[in-house]
Amino acid sequence: MKTDIEIARETELKEIYDVASNTKIPHDRVHPYGKYMAKVDHHLLAEESENEGGNLILVTAITPTKAGIGKTTVSIGLALGLQKIGKQAIVALREPSLGPVFGMKGGAAGGGHAQVLPMDQINLHFTGDFHAITSANNTLAALVDNYAYQNRNNENGLSRIVWKRVQDVNDRSLRNVITGLGGAGNGVPREAGFDITPASEIMAILCLATDIDDLRRRIDNILVGYKKDGSPFTVKDLGAGGALTILLKDAMDPNLVQTTENTPAFIHGGPFANIAHGCNSVVATKMALKYGEYAITEAGFGSDLGGEKFFDIKCRKAGLQPKLSVLVATAQALKLHGGMDAKELKKENLSALRDGFANMDRHIKGLRKFGQSVVICINRFPTDTDAEIELIRDHCEDLGLPFAVNNAFSEGGEGAVELARVVVDTIENNPSEELTFMYDLDQSIEEKVYAVARKVYRAKEVQYEGSALKKLRKIEEQGYGHFPVCIAKTQYSFTDDASRVGAPRDFSLTVNDIVVNTGAEMIVVILGSIMRMPGLPKEPAAMKMDLIDGVIEGLS
Repeated sequence: MKTDIEIARETELKEIYDVASNTKIPHDRVHPYGKYMAKVDHHLLAEESENEGGNLILVTAITPTKAGIGKTTVSIGLALGLQKIGKQAIVALREPSLGPVFGMKGGAAGGGHAQVLPMDQINLHFTGDFHAITSANNTLAALVDNYAYQNRNNENGLSRIVWKRVQDVNDRSLRNVITGLGGAGNGVPREAGFDITPASEIMAILCLATDIDDLRRRIDNILVGYKKDGSPFTVKDLGAGGALTILLKDAMDPNLVQTTENTPAFIHGGPFANIAHGCNSVVATKMALKYGEYAITEAGFGSDLGGEKFFDIKCRKAGLQPKLSVLVATAQALKLHGGMDAKELKKENLSALRDGFANMDRHIKGLRKFGQSVVICINRFPTDTDAEIELIRDHCEDLGLPFAVNNAFSEGGEGAVELARVVVDTIENNPSEELTFMYDLDQSIEEKVYAVARKVYRAKEVQYEGSALKKLRKIEEQGYGHFPVCIAKTQYSFTDDASRVGAPRDFSLTVNDIVVNTGAEMIVVILGSIMRMPGLPKEPAAMKMDLIDGVIEGLS
């Protein structure tokens, strides 16, 4: 069987101007990066067009295995399938992070015959958005450290700096560091640390900002530390907002590429749903809605993480109303949640599969609480048996839910026609209701966290360890308590314990830290042992890659 990168190389691509013209994006607002990638001027969103706006579809998933579920492949496949049945579809996805690309999962541009292309460039440096975010973040860190150094002996100095540096590589050694060593001329020694770029507040700001002015406003509001009198010290106080906006001005424009069947795709922004809000940019999603009859976007990992944040944060802030949610599952993931050993998942086991339905059902109920109509999609793998697929289909029919199998990985658009027809029929005959959020913004932080924990995860209680509760109180005292909460926890369980698969209930959750993102306007609540700087696995994907005669090998 051909690898992803071999399929990508054999695909005949259209020049990016042709891809744009097919969606009626004006030629002069497309800024190419070579022949097959481009930035599209985000100011188009403020201009009138003949398009009335499309149907927004969310693709999310049940609790994944460590190999993932295939949401991106399904998202792209759905766009291909819609194109096959004569619909104008645009997919809007997150950019891959170099951390997973060179770490555990490898590339994140779809797979098989359902990819976004050119996949090698998308998976690597792409148009430089991640580098711009990293540069802006670390420029701010340098400016804050310099301010602290220059004012260390006067009343204008800082008592504490809370801003971290970032890089887009998994590196556990950088989670906690000491900076400023080597004598007085090298800065003020202090404990510091690194997060991975997708977890940075500037990434969240880029993804949630509606235009360049909103981007600047949010940057100015970033809390970077505290003055000696205890009052907050922001980017506006530092006077660095202009410089950071300059570094991000090109990154604000969404990136246009194409699928393996030349369907247009916007790839923009890349936060992780386990440690950030997990959705692509608002401007990319709105651009897809503006120029497509159907706009497909995804929310990372399971619906308890990416899906909840998509609704409670992104849709609330941007005024989006999804017409439908597609819940992706695999037979292997269901068997894992049914108690099957992870090493045996490729074998047929109808009993474990049946027991695993509890996890899928929990996600279905969660999505329905937001008012969503749900379509179940099985992302089929070669080892899945007909008996397994039929058992899942029967279960969905018992629940009264639309069901489809996605074979886009092996068959391209033809393998997603069933899914596309089910999606169109559901939108036309049973679209989602108006969004219902899990909490009101005027509730306390504790009430918001408990609402998500109880309604989405089915937890019994939330406990606060160490200084977490003290930080929570200070955030509310400073007037930030009206922000939505962004819960960071393991993606492998409804709990904060990655080993607890299935559908546990009435468990306790532990909050170990709370971070306020005053620019992104959300409160990051860190549960359990989740890290905002991942580590590399024993055998990183990077060890299987090479450049041979000018050709990239091993990237998938």
